[in-house]
Formats: sequence, structure tokens, C-alpha cells
Amino acid sequence: MDQTPIEPSPGKNRRSALLLGGAALAGLALTRSAFAQSTVSDSDILNFALNLEFLEGQFYTLATTGMTLDQAGISTKSGSGTAGGTVSVKTSPMVPFTTPLLQQFAAEVAMDEQNHVKFLQSALGSSAVAQPNIDLMASFNTLAQAAGLGSAFDPFASETNFLLGAFIFEDVGVTAYQGAATLLSSKTYLDKAIGIHNVEAYHAASIRTRIFQAGTAAQSASQAIAAARASLDGTGNDDIGVSVGSGGAATIVDNDANAMTYARTTAQVLKIVYGGGSSGGVFFPNGLNGTIK
Repeated sequence: MDQTPIEPSPGKNRRSALLLGGAALAGLALTRSAFAQSTVSDSDILNFALNLEFLEGQFYTLATTGMTLDQAGISTKSGSGTAGGTVSVKTSPMVPFTTPLLQQFAAEVAMDEQNHVKFLQSALGSSAVAQPNIDLMASFNTLAQAAGLGSAFDPFASETNFLLGAFIFEDVGVTAYQGAATLLSSKTYLDKAIGIHNVEAYHAASIRTRIFQAGTAAQSASQAIAAARASLDGTGNDDIGVSVGSGGAATIVDNDANAMTYARTTAQVLKIVYGGGSSGGVFFPNGLNGTIK
């Protein structure tokens, strides 16, 4: 795999990135039927979240330690003991960090995501699903091509690439928890979901700030990624990349015209993590485990 950090043209503005992302995605199958079940249980929602936390936990643990969750002592089994799925990743995925503060931040995020996995497993007990198969190789190449950033992207190759890989996950996680919160009936679970949502928002803001500080090339790449996500979920307008706005203000905070967090339905989140597939693809090649998939 080409491990050269992506360096998009610094001259691209947000409008050109949106157009590029939309054009690149035009050939993908974007149709997916809405989640058909009229009612879902709290366990269904928590297991949906657990699938996403497995993805984030694997990415950050591999990036900071070179180990999978299982190798780091975090179980990926179901509550009933079914073994977790495989993780496809490059050999020696630990990011070659050169900035100690960024490495320390990445280690903190890895620990947070591991704790999210463990908390959800504990809350679900025997109902917790096993980790599905996860792809952290071809998935990034597919999304990079869809966003118009080239045919290959290695999020483990450099600090900037790591930030862009993390950018893909964290913003989606924030919108997923925002959208799923209204489906929970238990106030206890709602309180915990909001707590996780807030931590994911801290992560996203920190990552977006570092992308902003990294300069125009990283900002342009984030705009293309945001455009691709918005195209995949079918809205085309619920995602903002990092840039300097027309009035000179930064767009570090990904929010709507009312300065509120965007929310995504479970079906919209699946469209992104499946890359437009109907039953799996990209990060989850065989789909999620559980009822919502």
C-alpha cells in the first residue's frame, strides 16, 4: 500500500471540495432502505453503538500501540462468548508520531474508546454482540477515492494522515449518538449515551483543531471527506470540513445554522460506514452485528 501522506491541492476551497466529493461518489450505489423496524429496544441501540466503538477502539489502539483490542486485553467477544471478528490492517500500523503532545492525545483517545467498549459490554451483559469483521486497509482507500483524494490512503503513515483518519470516525460518532439518543427509552441509558456523546464531541473538536492548525492541505482534505460523508448519507449538506469561512472565522465546530450538532439516523450512519453498500462494506465488510444493520 502506498504510505505517502495525502497532500491535496492547497488552492481548493470548500465549494470545489463539495463538488469533487459529489462527483466522485456519483457512481456509487447510495440507495439503502430505511431501517424498517418501527420500534427498537434500548439493547438494539446500545449494540449499534458498540459496533461503532469496536471500530474506533481498534483504530486508535492500533495507531498508538500497534496492537488490536484483543492483544491489548480488551475482549471483542459477545456477552455469550461468541468470538469477535477479524481486523484487516497493515503490518506494523503504529503511527510514527514525532509530536509528543499529539501522541499523548492519541493515547488518551485510545483509552477512552476502549473504555466505551467495556462500558457498553457491561451495560448489555449477555446481550452484547461480538465485534464484526473490521477493515482498516481497503476501507480507507475506497473512501479516499470516493472523496477525490487519490486511490490510496494510509491513515497510519503520518501524523497528518492519522488526524484525517480520526476525522472520519469522530464526526460520524458524534452525529450517531445525537441521532440515537431520542430512540432510548431508559433515562439511565440516555444519561450514559449523552456522556459518551460529549466525550466523542471533545475528541472531534480536538482533532478538527489540529487539522486546522496543520494548514491548507489538511483543511482541504477534510472538506473533501466531509463532502463525501454528506453525499453518502443522502443529505449532501449535513457535514462541514475544517476551513476558514467567508467572514474569516474557522469552521472547527461542525454544526448547523443554529449552532447545533448535526444528527444522523442509524440508516444514514450505516450508509457512511458501509460506503453506500446495502448490507455491509468499507469498514464493516460483512455488516454490523445485532438488529440494526
